[in-house]
Amino acid sequence: MKFVISSAVLSQKLQAVGRVIASKSSLPILDCFLIDIHEGKITITASDNETTITTWADLAECDADFRFAINAKTIQDAIKEISDQPLDIYVNTTTFEMVIEYQNGKFNLMAQTADDYPQQPSLPEDAISVNIPTARLLSGLGRAIFATADDTIRPVMNGVFFDAKTTGLTIVASDGHKLAMSTLPEATASVDASFILPKKPATLIKNILGKETEDTVIKISEQKAALHSGSFVLNFRLIEGKYPNYNSVIPQDNPNQATINRPALLSALRRVLICSSANSALVKLQIGSSRLLISSQDIDFSRSAEEEMLCDYNGNPISIGFKGTFLLDLLNNLESEEVTIKLADASRAGVIVPAPQNEQEQVLMLLMPMMLND
Repeated sequence: MKFVISSAVLSQKLQAVGRVIASKSSLPILDCFLIDIHEGKITITASDNETTITTWADLAECDADFRFAINAKTIQDAIKEISDQPLDIYVNTTTFEMVIEYQNGKFNLMAQTADDYPQQPSLPEDAISVNIPTARLLSGLGRAIFATADDTIRPVMNGVFFDAKTTGLTIVASDGHKLAMSTLPEATASVDASFILPKKPATLIKNILGKETEDTVIKISEQKAALHSGSFVLNFRLIEGKYPNYNSVIPQDNPNQATINRPALLSALRRVLICSSANSALVKLQIGSSRLLISSQDIDFSRSAEEEMLCDYNGNPISIGFKGTFLLDLLNNLESEEVTIKLADASRAGVIVPAPQNEQEQVLMLLMPMMLND
């Protein structure tokens, strides 16, 4: 059988779905792509047995329907070195010999039967459906992934929590020290539901859906979910367990509020962190009337640093300590020009939000304080 496809289209599809393939697969067949030629379309599937990605594209020409598997690394490396042009691809349906012909040459490869490739069971018809604008999903995930944990004792903390309601969706991640939360009023569920998305599929979604313009639909069953967006479908296993009540750790009464230029605060933090202790990375924030003093010290090496900057402050003077590297992470994952730091006292978590908030995407970051010695 023969089919014809653009090398650029094929390479882009292979590179996208190939991200899921593990470096050491539990099954040898999972080192391969599953290729399904059917009714003038090519469907490409890759899997690590926990997460499966499927994508498809139209063919310029096709003379038969056929399914086969081909080593992922071999065909990825071959196709990405070919400039954009039509590829004539021949597959012997008996011996599985494969020939890829291009303008100045050809590749001779060996495919294999697709019979051993694991099939993904379809979700039940009553699966709960969540509809999310893709751009909002990507920004919410991008903001959350950095805050996930690597906790062998509490695996629920290693994923991104989706709290879906008929009135909106909240995306949350936390490692117990920092928390990132995005509330999306435009994203609605058919009924109230929640699930924990593992870090790997969350990262894959963030990386492959960047050019998709259609809304994303996530269908949820008890242990599995499927994401549909544009020309991609992801099937993934969910993390089982109960996610902690994230609302209970967010201070509701924060009378001390400072609004600060975010890029300037980032720059000052990077400079002050140079003289912080390597073990703790502790930085001290002293906030008073219209000014913020950031300081750090490393007693072992007799070094210290401090920097003062202007801010718009309402509240009583306060001193609070934070892990500087965590504070940098939080600020780097916000996009606004200015941020508001909301504080209750030196022993309670600090809340950081964009100033002003976006009505379509309300963002909140939280950071637990560190004890100051003075």
